Amino acid sequence: MTGFGTAAIAVPGGRLVAEVRSVNARFLELRINLPREHQAAESELRELLQKSLERGRVDVVVRREGATRISVHVEPDLELARATVAAWKRIQKELKLPGEVDLALLRASGGDLLRSVQGQPDVEKELPLLRRVVAQAVAAHAKDRQREGANLAKDMKERWKSLVALHKTFVRLAHEMTPMLTERLTARVTALIGDQGGVDEGRVLQEVALAVERSAINEELARLGSHLDALAGLLKDKAAIGKRLEFLIQELVREVNTIGSKANHLPMTQAVLAAKSEIEKLREQTANVE
Repeated sequence: MTGFGTAAIAVPGGRLVAEVRSVNARFLELRINLPREHQAAESELRELLQKSLERGRVDVVVRREGATRISVHVEPDLELARATVAAWKRIQKELKLPGEVDLALLRASGGDLLRSVQGQPDVEKELPLLRRVVAQAVAAHAKDRQREGANLAKDMKERWKSLVALHKTFVRLAHEMTPMLTERLTARVTALIGDQGGVDEGRVLQEVALAVERSAINEELARLGSHLDALAGLLKDKAAIGKRLEFLIQELVREVNTIGSKANHLPMTQAVLAAKSEIEKLREQTANVE
């Protein structure tokens, strides 16, 4: 199921921003992109994410925003300063100059007597914050998917209602089909036999009855009704139902196809085509269900 969630949390020098995006996929495909200093935490985060996600192609991205420097402090280059002072004292001595070598003289001397040092993130201290911001983004992602899931559930319930109505149509048409098929077969056999003698009429009627029985769809209708009851239960289930739903749709397809192959009756064929259309729409939606 598609979804998006984001969260941010403050850290020294800026903030960590986590984004979770997902698109439809039959299985779970998880890709994680972390700041370089936190890449060692990928395995731990993967385990946590796999407990919350079951299906979909999911991208988890964490980036650092804000100041480019985590912390900066200035340090003196003491060796250079000592060498500079020694040089000035030597100049003073050689040239017999008055005065003292002081800070003002060092500042005037130039050179990199002071240097800035950029600090690095404290990975250990940031790790709990990293876990938290990813968890918050996953929660926001789940909320977004729940919103879409509610729309999917509504659409799938409408498909289920249509299939239940078509099942009732199948049952009604099956009752109409039996005497119609018996009459049609009897008339056809009678026409083929014509006035030929020596034909056992009872045997003919027995063969017609067997042909009608082979065309009966009572068992398929019973199984189809059972599958529709199971579908109603699945659509009420709060847990992940995607894989179970896929299996159930396969069973619905099997029963409807069998009904279609047995039914030599135009209204039944039309009803079968309508049922196949509804099941195909269900199948398409199942790709979005976890």
